[in-house]
Amino acid sequence: MRRIIGLLAIVTGLLVATAAPAQEQVWVQIEAQPTEAEGKERAAAYAAAFPDVQGWQLNSGWYAVALGPYDRAAATERLASLKRENLIPRDSYISDGRSHLVQFWPPAGGLPEATAPEPEAPEDLAMPEATGEAPAEEGTDGAWTAANPPADSTPEAPAPETAEAPAATPELPAIVEETPEEARESEAALSPEERMDLQRGLEWFGFYEGAIDGAFGRGTRASMAAWQEASGLEPTGILTSAQRAALLNGWRAEEAAYGFRSVGEGDAGIEVTLPMAMVAFDHYEPPFVHYAALDGSETRIILISQPGDAAALRGLYDLLQTLAIIPMDGERSVSETGFTIMGRNARTAAFAKADLSKGLIKGYIVVWNPADEQRVSRVLTTMEASFRAVGDRALDPGMVALSDGARQGLLTGLEVRRPKLSRSGFYLDAAGTVLTTPEAVEGCSRVTLDAGVPATVRFSDKTAGLAVLTPGTALAPTEIAELRSSSLRPGAEIAVSGYPYEDRLPAPVLTFGTLEAETGLNGETGLSRLTLEMRPGDAGGPVLDATGAVVGLLLPQATGGTQVLPAGTAFAASGAAIAARLALDGLTIATSDRVGALPPDDLAKHASGMTVLVSCWE
Repeated sequence: MRRIIGLLAIVTGLLVATAAPAQEQVWVQIEAQPTEAEGKERAAAYAAAFPDVQGWQLNSGWYAVALGPYDRAAATERLASLKRENLIPRDSYISDGRSHLVQFWPPAGGLPEATAPEPEAPEDLAMPEATGEAPAEEGTDGAWTAANPPADSTPEAPAPETAEAPAATPELPAIVEETPEEARESEAALSPEERMDLQRGLEWFGFYEGAIDGAFGRGTRASMAAWQEASGLEPTGILTSAQRAALLNGWRAEEAAYGFRSVGEGDAGIEVTLPMAMVAFDHYEPPFVHYAALDGSETRIILISQPGDAAALRGLYDLLQTLAIIPMDGERSVSETGFTIMGRNARTAAFAKADLSKGLIKGYIVVWNPADEQRVSRVLTTMEASFRAVGDRALDPGMVALSDGARQGLLTGLEVRRPKLSRSGFYLDAAGTVLTTPEAVEGCSRVTLDAGVPATVRFSDKTAGLAVLTPGTALAPTEIAELRSSSLRPGAEIAVSGYPYEDRLPAPVLTFGTLEAETGLNGETGLSRLTLEMRPGDAGGPVLDATGAVVGLLLPQATGGTQVLPAGTAFAASGAAIAARLALDGLTIATSDRVGALPPDDLAKHASGMTVLVSCWE
């Protein structure tokens, strides 16, 4: 992946242009200079020989000198012709203009007098060794103007000369390519730092993985040959002066666009290289250090620093996955000493990594727009290589375990992902099979139990008002539902165990009411009518008698229709209806032999042990 990105970004521009429609406007890019003054100087020199010279500031910050615009076929022919005649540098290439920001040549008001065509070719048009800037990557973000220049910016053709004074055709000096022997001689004059810079440039574009030591051994030579071959050059393994300059210019221009800089967070005990042209420090929120997106980059970076043990690391791992900035889809990996999380959807991508060492948890989170994938992959590679835990300091020394208070501190300033809705359910067996209402599982991309345990829908029957869920991992519930084996007299006290406030409370609530009848209002069997103050989150919860036996499942409140029932009227699927529907799917539920009413505290404990929060996620 890294090598592919490097090939697309090589500033030499030596890649072969791909086919495009004839109407496409493109340029023959001759060279690029680091400053506008140098760009204008070179453009003025070329304008003496070519009437269609243009100059563009690039999104990398460099200033390109180009010929055009042409359609793709004409540009290809002109590029080949000018190269054959040695009138332009050998590493000139076709640019589609996507990297063009602002046109700086011709200057406003027309060409300066000094650049008007002269009878003789100007002496300062010698071809520099470092030329060209690579075309922008496909799909990268960044402002750019239309490829066609403004109509009033095209230089006027020089007035025709009189017959007595015909214009002379300027002759440009030929470009002399170094032979491998000459390239090796010029290479020998490089300083140690210059040699290491070449290795850094090759490493940046994914061609070199060895030590940065300035020694050009077999590995470095192979990397040079690979770079040459990828650039359409003869793979000699020895870079000419022009090739060295093109490689270095490409590396430095691209690196400057990121603004990579080593950042030391003393309080957090972290050192890391960050893209400071894309992010800027925002605020501390222990255990996080926030770097916000800069200038619309849509990239956020959050450093992680806290003391803790394996339990705290696992708690952090679970917690991060509840944040809206980390999509649910993607690979996850966790161990006793570290974790990685990769989340991705159509709108957001995120990568989180943390390691535990000597009682300290250090790591980072990067969040970006998937459309910026290629650019951010460079950020991830650089951060991975440079991240270092320093000393024995961490943010918020008091946070050793993720208590409820600590969790609230962690989430301050970060949006927690919330389910679309949550309802109640209860355990049917020791494996953790859950009975709930179909309302809890309709239109969900994912269903979870309690603290994020994934579950699959075994069946959902709207007619019966029942749905059965199978947990993704084996559970060990402390209590299992048991059906009352006999009828309950009307007027008897009942209790419903559920989550009336959905996921906003950490434990179920016991709500007391009365069984009014074991049929519906129209005498329907399989229903029980209750007097009970219920909320939407209670639906799916078990209806219990005084002994703790299940007498039904609370159904959602009816909506719509032409009748408004009195407040406190609720309905439940009866125990007999539950047992009959489960049997159709090969499931059984135990019956109760309980006698005697339970004390309120014991009833609450028993009910809480069998009740589970069922959450539906978009």
